[in-house]
Amino acid sequence: MANRPVNTGSGGAAAPPSPDAAPPYDAADPYATAAAPPASHRAARAARTTRTTRAARADRASQADDDAGTSALAWLPYLIVLAGVAAGMFVAWNGSKYAGRGAGLIGASLLAGAVARLILPARYAGLLSSRRKASDVLALALFGAAVLAVAIALP
Repeated sequence: MANRPVNTGSGGAAAPPSPDAAPPYDAADPYATAAAPPASHRAARAARTTRTTRAARADRASQADDDAGTSALAWLPYLIVLAGVAAGMFVAWNGSKYAGRGAGLIGASLLAGAVARLILPARYAGLLSSRRKASDVLALALFGAAVLAVAIALP
């Protein structure tokens, strides 16, 4: 491994040190300091301060998403679905005679949430967007269809 060239990035590979080269320290004085390594392109690259890092860009993007997600418009689809589920629970709570109607209202609300998540972008979907769009829509649609199937089966 001693004869492997050093990776110098875009400057090309440096020649391996020759076996005749002097050691970086003086054998007579082991405490003498070696000469500083030559400045490379890495030092010049680290000196640039105008370039933003990936973490800084991600941090700004998450702050922008947080600002957009706190508006009342982003809460609206979630509140509509929540109100529909709450109304369905209230209807079903009135007695077994109304359980099918209540379950139907809950299932329809969940399917409406799936449609809203499918149509709206993530910044307007609010709390309906917790994962990727496909998994959110699939989960809401399957659960809404299952509850509707129960509503049909109930008398």
